[in-house]
Amino acid sequence: MSNSPSLPPVAVALTPQERFEEYLQTRGLRQTSQRKFLVDEIFSHHEHFDADELMERLPRKGEKNYVSSATVYRTLREFVDAGLLKSFQLEGRTVYEHDYGYPQHDHLYCTVCRELFEFQSEALTNLRDEVAAEQGFRISGHRMIIHGVCRECSKNRRKKRKQDLV
Repeated sequence: MSNSPSLPPVAVALTPQERFEEYLQTRGLRQTSQRKFLVDEIFSHHEHFDADELMERLPRKGEKNYVSSATVYRTLREFVDAGLLKSFQLEGRTVYEHDYGYPQHDHLYCTVCRELFEFQSEALTNLRDEVAAEQGFRISGHRMIIHGVCRECSKNRRKKRKQDLV
């Protein structure tokens, strides 16, 4: 879903694998080879994805490290509960992104190419904090997704329009 440059990771005490094992232990659940494989696969590169996109990357039935779709969906929910991933709705799909080891950020979403661009804004964070303070509101987090058309798609649109006028 996203090939745009991502934000740099932040330092964390545990690897995602160690953090997830800690989560499983607190709930009396056991670590399985499928769970381990999914943590490694998801955290091997930073990108936004939905469950279908993840399953397209995974081995097929009969291949080594095969994970059923039911296990993928269940494990994604566990990753969100464990604080490894965040999920949000975008165009009727549940999209996932890394949470553990990545800074608070927001998104620009191009409605043409469907690319998600991450950004951080100190001004936006300051405004959020100011509004919350005025309302006596304690912030636990926020999510902002700005919908529009990216620079590349805007350029392509203008080129097409000029060609149409000829």
